[in-house]
Amino acid sequence: MTRRKRIILIVLTVLLAGWFFCLPKDLFKGTPYSTVVTDRDGRLLGARIADDQQWRFPPCDTVPYRCATAIIQFEDRHFRWHPGVDPAALVRAVVSNLRAGHVVSGGSTITMQVIRLSRGKERNLWQKAIEAVQATRLELRYSKKRILSLYVSHAPFGGNVVGLEAAAWRYFGRPADQLSWAESATLAVLPNAPSSIHPGKGRDKLLEKRNRLLEKLHKRGYIDASTLEDAMDEPLPDAPYPLPNHARHWVEGQPHGVRTRTSIDLPLQRQVESVTDRWSDELDLGGAADLAAVVMDVRSGEILAYVGNASAARSRAGSEVDIARAPRSTGSILKPFLYCASLQEGVILPRTLIPDTPVNLGGFTPENFDLQFHGAVPAAEALARSLNVPAVHMLRSYGAPRFLELLREAGLSTLNRDASDYGLSLILGGGEGTLRDITAAYAGMVRSYEGIDASSPLKDKIALWYTFEALKEVNRPDEIDWKLIASVRKAAWKTGTSYGYRDAWAVGVTPDYAIGVWCGNADGHGVAGMTGAKTAGPVLFDLLNLLPASADWFEEPLEGGVYLDVCTASGMLRGPDCPDWESTLLPAKAAESAVCPYHRDGVFRLPPAMEWYYKAYHPEYQVVPGRDTAPMEFLYPEPGSVLTLPRQLDGSVPGAVFHVVHRDPDATVYWHLDQSYLGETRILHQMRIAPDPGNHTVTVVDGEGNTVSVGFAVKGL
Repeated sequence: MTRRKRIILIVLTVLLAGWFFCLPKDLFKGTPYSTVVTDRDGRLLGARIADDQQWRFPPCDTVPYRCATAIIQFEDRHFRWHPGVDPAALVRAVVSNLRAGHVVSGGSTITMQVIRLSRGKERNLWQKAIEAVQATRLELRYSKKRILSLYVSHAPFGGNVVGLEAAAWRYFGRPADQLSWAESATLAVLPNAPSSIHPGKGRDKLLEKRNRLLEKLHKRGYIDASTLEDAMDEPLPDAPYPLPNHARHWVEGQPHGVRTRTSIDLPLQRQVESVTDRWSDELDLGGAADLAAVVMDVRSGEILAYVGNASAARSRAGSEVDIARAPRSTGSILKPFLYCASLQEGVILPRTLIPDTPVNLGGFTPENFDLQFHGAVPAAEALARSLNVPAVHMLRSYGAPRFLELLREAGLSTLNRDASDYGLSLILGGGEGTLRDITAAYAGMVRSYEGIDASSPLKDKIALWYTFEALKEVNRPDEIDWKLIASVRKAAWKTGTSYGYRDAWAVGVTPDYAIGVWCGNADGHGVAGMTGAKTAGPVLFDLLNLLPASADWFEEPLEGGVYLDVCTASGMLRGPDCPDWESTLLPAKAAESAVCPYHRDGVFRLPPAMEWYYKAYHPEYQVVPGRDTAPMEFLYPEPGSVLTLPRQLDGSVPGAVFHVVHRDPDATVYWHLDQSYLGETRILHQMRIAPDPGNHTVTVVDGEGNTVSVGFAVKGL
């Protein structure tokens, strides 16, 4: 090979290598994009402007047919066939420019314009030459479809609108694939001179260019005469549309600067927003300014609708707070988990009588919402009525540390303190949870019941079924008895109200959906009388009515547990003296549950404290004295209680009223504090006592010599 040929070969090799490597790997590296969030089917939920304050959506893979046709016919009609540079177009541009005496046509192809948009260099002949070379290389790297997509995603469309998709939403309020021929043609001509003509500027010239393009489309056979006539009559858009802003708090939580497809269902989201906005505006009149709601598909665990805080148009402090993700006091909303766990572990049976009497547990004195005590209540009824005192008794039996761990396993991520910090108040709102986590935990119970999720700590199908049945009996806010009206939707649901009326909850499940609702105030101030049943409950059922009805309810399990004889009076395992019982399918560990202690010789007899309250609600209950059980019991205080005795303004300490109940209404009871005699009582056995700070014991003795004592401590002030 001659020296000349070698030089030529080297030069050609260098030129070829330069051509091959002339194109950056990422053409638009560093370009900031808008945050774009879509629903499960790709429909736009909302978007946030890019960091450079441009509406620039992340590139799409496809360009709608009408838009693609209009852009190609306007910008580069031979785009489908040329190798990146169109020699004929360049020649026409040169001739046109010479005739006009100035630049009237650039001759750039769409591929060359992609290069120009990516480089951002000053436009001159040298830069155009570089663009031409790189355009031919780009044609080798990408398909025509991909090149067109890059162009429409980065071309300027006037103002701070970049890209076809953003332009379609800003100028026409809908996606590009729904644009008419006239609208597609309008957008096609905008990148040619975006600073001088766009819907807000140079409208006459814009209309003229659009109509010329429509005539070309007709002449070239893309639209017929009728379509042309209709398109020419369409007006230009006016002021830019605001972009959709559905599930706004959900959108804010998505990755920044990318396109994210979520599980949200846009048609359902719109309906949920309409319902929650209406309810939020109504509840605001009563002082509850904020409302959040979550709707989940229980089988997939996906969120279908999400309202972090409703009624964004109503100006108020806290409207931007995403309540659905904010930790709030749980009130009674966690009681179903304790009931189900207690059934699963054999701590209780579905209708085990749970004490409902005054308690003082180290200074913790829970009360029922109605400030009444009922003596003893079946566990399922206590759950359906959301009684606080029986729930505390259940938690004491189950164990607060054990229950705390179960809640964490169920997905409540905000319970991050030690069990000793929560104590027994955990079941009454002493802990905090988020609406999103709690709704997901309820959905998790359904998935576990259906055998979909093996990770749930509540695994026993029978225990879950009993839980759903108990929750189905919760009184509805509309006071409709679902058993009497076939069309009424069934739901297993629970409400909760936190201390000080700061948080109102309602969460419900069906075999298909889980719905969670919270209302209150983002800043935490309470609203007198606001309860979950009165505020969140009606919202929940309005949302339930938006959803397709479940074909079936939770099917009663017929196997998987053990059949045991259960006392019909106490709801506990049948004892030797229980006269009436029924064989019931129960969780496997129910065999370890307690045997009925309340029957002696076939007679049902409760302990005195339980009996004292129970008989007022159960006229059929017969008080039967018996020497085999203690005839009297302290109602107040509980053994081990810590009492705080405040001083009056004059410095005196009035003390606390101690209360004993006796089965014999005519009995006389003699009272002693430590070693000191205090006095006697008849009929109503109450005595006010003011011990000094420290540990003490009060002992009472009746005329038959029966004795009962209670130890307690008095805290000094």
